[in-house]
Amino acid sequence: MKLDSKLKIVNAKLVNEGRIFEGEILIVNDRIQKTGSQVDVEGTHEVFDADGNYVIPGLIDDQVHFREPGLTHKATIATESRAAIAGGITSFLEMPNTNPQTTTREEWEAKNAQAAATSFANYAFMFGGTNDNLEEILALDTKRVPALKLFLGSSTGNMLVDNPEVIRKIFSNTDLVIAVHCEDEATIRANMQMAVDAYGEDIPIEEHPIIRSEEACYLSSSQAVALAKETGARLHVFHLSTAKELSLFQNDIPLKEKKITAEVCVHHLWFSSEDYKTKGTHIKWNPAVKTKEDRAALWEGLNLDLLDVLATDHAPHTKEEKANKYGQAPSGGPLVQHALPALLSAHHQGKITVEKIVEKACHNPAILFDVKDRGFLKEGYFADLVVVDLEKEHTVDASSILYKCGWSPFEGTTFKGAVVRTLLNGKWVYKEGVVSEESAAKQLTFDR
Repeated sequence: MKLDSKLKIVNAKLVNEGRIFEGEILIVNDRIQKTGSQVDVEGTHEVFDADGNYVIPGLIDDQVHFREPGLTHKATIATESRAAIAGGITSFLEMPNTNPQTTTREEWEAKNAQAAATSFANYAFMFGGTNDNLEEILALDTKRVPALKLFLGSSTGNMLVDNPEVIRKIFSNTDLVIAVHCEDEATIRANMQMAVDAYGEDIPIEEHPIIRSEEACYLSSSQAVALAKETGARLHVFHLSTAKELSLFQNDIPLKEKKITAEVCVHHLWFSSEDYKTKGTHIKWNPAVKTKEDRAALWEGLNLDLLDVLATDHAPHTKEEKANKYGQAPSGGPLVQHALPALLSAHHQGKITVEKIVEKACHNPAILFDVKDRGFLKEGYFADLVVVDLEKEHTVDASSILYKCGWSPFEGTTFKGAVVRTLLNGKWVYKEGVVSEESAAKQLTFDR
């Protein structure tokens, strides 16, 4: 008979459901058994002294691109999930625009099998909607699929859903969360043509937020919100980037009752259009990083609960790909290792509380996607947690980067606040700057 594995964490500042309190946690096997000011435990057990540091639930990143299958020269599930664990992200929801795309149940199952063999973090995979796969969507197992992803703006191959009749049918027929990338394709194409007419092949990177404009974002997101209201669909709008779009969302009802929700990503909160001069294509994302006024409004919207979730949209490309001219340089960048330190630094700058970080990056993704038994420091929940030293300063340099692409838009940045340890399903998987070679990852399930 196998003995229970017991871990007691003492001398910790526990952060959960809007409170910070000094206490202890008892973990038995892969679950939290008890939390409190003083927790009793019988028998042999490990004790970890948190030394007064903060202990928070593991982050749940609701939007990552780990590039496998088909784009593994940029990243793999193994490499990027290791970086996520080092950054305190214990669970991820991955996007369907890989090669082949995750738009059939066969390809979706293949991704899960790959993650079961290689992921270092808990995993789940969104299913991609297209103009012609409604039957596949309606046959999905909603206890295993976190959401349906629709690209209502520029994307690759068959992932752009631009048939209004198909979009309406999807909105009207699925109970899944519909997660959408909202940028109006016609507006972007028109803006791009004007830029080509003005600059030829030498379009400056500073034109990016003009090409992928506020208008392109608002037109698409407002149409999606209107259709969700009309059909009763459960809509989640990814990576808000403009102040104008905040008017589409509400903060006067609890998250569990919201039918329309929104996410903001770390890069839209950290960078602004003024940073293109020094960062160039390394901060080229879709939607584009916009003005400092937009950035300030996004922080306000997050704190006022108009924005519900904090995420990364981690989307690595190689240095060589990013070094191309504007028109050829792909959009996206790696973020999972450094998102939490960036947020902790923002806390020191007075932009957000630690409690609010936990609410938006841990609790709310679990609530929004019905993630089973994760996202909280609660008795009976899986023991995914992060020990954070709020005062530790560290500078991002190439030698510490775990992404396969080997670079970060934060290189040279000094953060205040660091991940000390990460616990996944009751096992230490990151400590003293090292990710364990033994995975403790599990497939996420959804309480529906």
